[in-house]
Amino acid sequence: METTSIDYPRGITFEMVWAALMETRERQEKQFEEFKQERIERQKDFDLKMEERRKEMEERRKESEREWKEIRENQKRMDKHFGDLSNRFGDIVEHMVIPCALDKFSELGFEFEKAYHKASIKDKNRKTIAEADITLENGDKVMIIEVKTKPTIEDINDHVERMGKIRAHADSHNDKRIFLGAIAGVVISGSEKIYALKNGFYVLEPAGETFNITAPEGIYSPREW
Repeated sequence: METTSIDYPRGITFEMVWAALMETRERQEKQFEEFKQERIERQKDFDLKMEERRKEMEERRKESEREWKEIRENQKRMDKHFGDLSNRFGDIVEHMVIPCALDKFSELGFEFEKAYHKASIKDKNRKTIAEADITLENGDKVMIIEVKTKPTIEDINDHVERMGKIRAHADSHNDKRIFLGAIAGVVISGSEKIYALKNGFYVLEPAGETFNITAPEGIYSPREW
């Protein structure tokens, strides 16, 4: 049986070729290990940066929540503060309106003998049906005055509804008196004033140190409930 032998180039032996192959293999394995280690280090660095980024974003989120919470708390405090101021201002205006209203309505022929501030009308179960800022009354007429710093159309509509509830309550108690309505405001725009007169309300508005009353007249007449 014949065997074939490899004819290496002159001067190169099998051992030399094998050694070169082993050297190449070792070099490739070393390069692979270095690449793998570099990849691991890069992944660690990436993971570290991502964790830092996550912590940073979480901190920002918490900071934003703290800021929004503080803003909401400040808003609540401001709303309460302005609400208290508005209520106190409204009380002052109502106390100013009462004496002026008695005098001015007297000039229009109304002789109201009694005046009430913040009157509540309740049903038989003591549930509040309606509230009146100022109530002026005599033997046969009652004037219900709604006081606002700056009356709106909605305020006027609410007063129309309030007057209807008061009339219904009076009927249920056999109260035959005539009920009239009025709107008083520190600032009343032209459109709101016309709308109030159109609904049959008297309009009270400041004039120097007192109040003037505009009565519905002409095409608008005082509405009776």
